[in-house]
Amino acid sequence: MSTPTPHQPRYAVRIPADVDREDTVLARLTARQLLILSVTGVVLYALWIMARPFLPLAVFLVAALPVAGAAAALALGRRDGLSLDRLLIAAVRQRMAPRHQVTAPEGIHPPPDWLARYATAPEDGSPTGTHAVPLDLPARGITDTGVIDLGPDGLAAIGVCGTVNFALQTATEQEALIGAFGRYLHSLTAPVQILVRAERLDLSAQVTELHESAPTLPHPALAAAALEHADYLMALADRVDLLRRQVLLVLREPVLTRQDAPGQGVHLPTTHRTRRPSATDATRRAAEARLVRRLTEAVELLGPIGITVTPLDAGQATAALAAACDPDSPLRPSSALAGADAVITADTSPYEDIDARRSP
Repeated sequence: MSTPTPHQPRYAVRIPADVDREDTVLARLTARQLLILSVTGVVLYALWIMARPFLPLAVFLVAALPVAGAAAALALGRRDGLSLDRLLIAAVRQRMAPRHQVTAPEGIHPPPDWLARYATAPEDGSPTGTHAVPLDLPARGITDTGVIDLGPDGLAAIGVCGTVNFALQTATEQEALIGAFGRYLHSLTAPVQILVRAERLDLSAQVTELHESAPTLPHPALAAAALEHADYLMALADRVDLLRRQVLLVLREPVLTRQDAPGQGVHLPTTHRTRRPSATDATRRAAEARLVRRLTEAVELLGPIGITVTPLDAGQATAALAAACDPDSPLRPSSALAGADAVITADTSPYEDIDARRSP
């Protein structure tokens, strides 16, 4: 390959970045699409062979056209980056899965009698009580440093990233941003996920702070402006669903066992969930040290371009996982909330008012 001289023109070549695209086999169709279409065609042809003696061809085509159209839609259709057949399989699995899953690795305990007697029967006559099952999550635990233990899949760490308005930068600044981000991508040696998620924004704390600080302001006009702004925030929250965007940087680190050491076998990616031998405490500590070092490198490489990466501690990582599992929860997850095995005590029973209202 000859080296281009300075007088030769330079051409910009677009390199496809969709590395997850499936390989095509025939007529730009993947093996999965060909399998769906072929099986549907074979089934329809077999049905036509059986129905040909007593069913006209036109009638059979009218009956087979919706089936063929549905198969073509499943094979060729896509939504949100996923094929329709995979979405259908995910919908069936979600429908067949238990409706209530709780974090209880030790098993589901029955509710105490003092709580079960306040349960009311549903209006449709269905049996009372909700059958909950333990929730099987990839995360096995979170260390004090915020590292998530994924069991045989290794370890993970989460960092909250700031954002930079790329469109407001000059051409030189944009090239510098792209170059710095490219250097970070070239430094990666293990899986990394950039997750952009939207979550509901709760302004109740800001409204309460405005109401409490308004009487202490030095001028009545400032107090009136603070109360007016609090009313505006309350009205805004009532009219629209307020959302905020959060960018998370998730680093993955596999736990290398003796069989995964160089020269002693082939190291399989942990994303395949293969059965792996249990790692010792020393290998896990080494993997945790590598993960913390990679997170520190991300902070140092992305910091100069204005992207601040803040590692999450144990409580913040737990809250992030809880929010990802239940994004529509009205109660925002926080490390200050009581755990599932915590005992909550109070001076008075919260059910005394209920008993008083029910008594004649």
